[in-house]
Amino acid sequence: MNFKSLLVSAAFLPMIAACATSTPYVPSVDGQYGYTETQIESNRWQVSFSGNTLTDLKTVQNYLLYRSAELASENGYDYFVVVDRKVDEDKKVQSTGFDSGPFHPAFSYRYYHPRFGWRMYSDPFFNDVTLREVKKYEAVAEIIAKKGDKPESDANAYNAKDVLTTLAPKIVRSVE
Repeated sequence: MNFKSLLVSAAFLPMIAACATSTPYVPSVDGQYGYTETQIESNRWQVSFSGNTLTDLKTVQNYLLYRSAELASENGYDYFVVVDRKVDEDKKVQSTGFDSGPFHPAFSYRYYHPRFGWRMYSDPFFNDVTLREVKKYEAVAEIIAKKGDKPESDANAYNAKDVLTTLAPKIVRSVE
């Protein structure tokens, strides 16, 4: 392998590795994976986190709560209340291997028969197709940040500092 091809291979290695990991805690770029927020009022935001197919639902929800706590804390608030929350699940069935209809290109070939002309042979019993279900999750919440003590009777109220402390060990940031 010459130096130039080694250099090109090394340049693509981080991109290939990034494809094989769950979505890290990063801001979304161009509507891709990560978190976004939109300020609605001085103390109200719509926050979302979108994960790739390797990011499980619990991680998506934890990242959403963590971003909400960051927003509240960064803006001088003590706690936040989730007033609206939803999770979208995008479920697909993906196939891997050779799946191009009744003829598999790698296992079919054409031949000439003197009596019948050109023919195509395909092995009808070969099926190297694996189907798997993949899911992507996006969690969206509207939060209101407030000052003072968190009301203990409200199950949708979260202490911002407690959320940041509790979830910090579970947050995986980008390697860049």
